Amino acid sequence: MATNTFKRAVVPNIDATLVEVYEVPALTTSVVIGLTLANVTALAITASVQTTVGAVLTYIVKDIPIPPGSSVEIMSGNKIVLEAEDILKVSGSATDSVDATLSYMEIV
Repeated sequence: MATNTFKRAVVPNIDATLVEVYEVPALTTSVVIGLTLANVTALAITASVQTTVGAVLTYIVKDIPIPPGSSVEIMSGNKIVLEAEDILKVSGSATDSVDATLSYMEIV
């Protein structure tokens, strides 16, 4: 019988380099239920979220604007299913500009 476990990942101070927020473990399926990106700077920035499925890179959102001191909920009630070894990455448009909080459920 499958085991469902709710988890979260927090990655602070993301900059213009794509940073891995989460990689699905082997023999696991994950359901992304929330992803919040916060602008922790005094300037307007943009942020992007990308998934890697094998060798295929796709954007969930690209260059979404985030005003200073604000946040954006990327999922907005939607869900994304990730399979074993899929990777979710985030980038911001400035140095140490984005904090990412990911909520997900692992199914093993």
